[in-house]
Amino acid sequence: MKKTDSGIPIEEIYTRPSGMNEISGEYPYTRGIRKDMYRGRLWTMRQYAGFSTAEESNKRYHYLLSQGITGLSVAFDLPTQIGYDSDHTMSEGEVGKVGVAIDSLADMETLYKGITLQNITSSMTINATASVLLAMYVALAKKQGADLSKISGTVQNDILKEYAARGTYIYPVRPSMRIITDIFAWCSNELPKWNTISISGYHIREAGSTAVQELAFTLSNGKAYVKAALDQGLDINVFGKRLSFFFNAHNNLFEEVAKFRAARRIWADMMKEMGATAPEAMMLRFHTQTGGSTLTAQQPDVNIVRVTVQTMAAVLGGTQSLHTNGFDEALGLPTEDASRIALRTQQVVAHESGVTDTVDPLGGSYFIESLTEQVETEARNLIALVDDMGGSVTAVETGWMQEQIGRSSYIYQKEIDNGKKIIVGVNAFQCESNQTAPPILRIDDSIRQMQSQKIQQLKTDRNAENVASDLNRLGKAAREGKNLMPFILNAVENYATLGEIADQLRQEFGEYK
Repeated sequence: MKKTDSGIPIEEIYTRPSGMNEISGEYPYTRGIRKDMYRGRLWTMRQYAGFSTAEESNKRYHYLLSQGITGLSVAFDLPTQIGYDSDHTMSEGEVGKVGVAIDSLADMETLYKGITLQNITSSMTINATASVLLAMYVALAKKQGADLSKISGTVQNDILKEYAARGTYIYPVRPSMRIITDIFAWCSNELPKWNTISISGYHIREAGSTAVQELAFTLSNGKAYVKAALDQGLDINVFGKRLSFFFNAHNNLFEEVAKFRAARRIWADMMKEMGATAPEAMMLRFHTQTGGSTLTAQQPDVNIVRVTVQTMAAVLGGTQSLHTNGFDEALGLPTEDASRIALRTQQVVAHESGVTDTVDPLGGSYFIESLTEQVETEARNLIALVDDMGGSVTAVETGWMQEQIGRSSYIYQKEIDNGKKIIVGVNAFQCESNQTAPPILRIDDSIRQMQSQKIQQLKTDRNAENVASDLNRLGKAAREGKNLMPFILNAVENYATLGEIADQLRQEFGEYK
């Protein structure tokens, strides 16, 4: 019998299941969070980009805006993600390589040069240092004279999946959770339209999980964040409206659609059980990125087909925003040509395919409805296991979640190795090895020297006494349990570097081992 990638059996023919009377825009939102879905407004086409210096990334953003993207998405380099300035010894060999290097507010000013923050939404893929990058964004918005009540965007800010699947953590689990709830509370008052977290299944899937595990572990993490916020006395009907999710789209079209539909249903029930009464606080809003781990270095042009299938899965599943990968990303950072083709893939689906003409186009399919119910059942069973062990924080601290993901990754790779799982161009339908490789975008190691010189000049020009005072106050606030965001913002506005702020918190919280 055939099965989905999560091992769910696929029947030869499906009969009409129950639960077909649900309406889009109404609880539990299985068929979409808005009544008219894409007939009223298309998803945000938010292409993820960032590399080298702020100057180079700014050029790419202006290019993408000229080509029709409707939202920016910032990729940061690894030193920025783990709280090291570009001149730190730990940054050697990594500055600007997988994202843009941002060391201070001065870099943020360059990154968004010529872009009015009040007129654009930005998503920032940043976790351990999310509070610092958000403070830089706010400081720049203030310098532009923006009305902070109208600034909108997202910080990923999901640290639990970093411990479970990705690795760009700094502090131990519980201080990290405290920083996250500080962001929730501060934004509720200061930045009401900002999405304070993007609870990410994407990286869980990239680490090798199944679709069901991606769904279950992501929603379990979401529950942990909600409970942490409730423990701090925050209003679920306020912060719940600013929670968002980030899912992966893989090649198994129907399972992916079922996953997205089931996600909305489970989350609505979860939030209701935890006390939410406002409809917006029960709606699961999500961004999707096509599957990076599905891209192949062999026959890279074929990745355009994979990305198209994954784009259809995300749209048919009701995503609110979407990034499509460049076909060359198994080889390096996407070139300008690859980025344009990826964006055009979204635009063709949006304007030429007809899938946006009706709400939940696959709704009512015997297969999709049954598969949605099966994905939901299996995900709920996994969530119950996490709950039984005390929730996601415990599941991560004990290594149980990591072990489950690792086991699934091993099984998947074993199926590729023995030919049970066909990957076109890899273990079947290969071409001669002398095929022409596409041009590859490479980042020169001289970027680190350039960034280091900028930091040196910054420290010469700024008021060192103000920075030292701000960092001392931040450390005191961390010890006294105060909300850290106002203190981080003050330090950023006086041009303290990201590494200086992260180091101050390292002194107070320690590091995760």
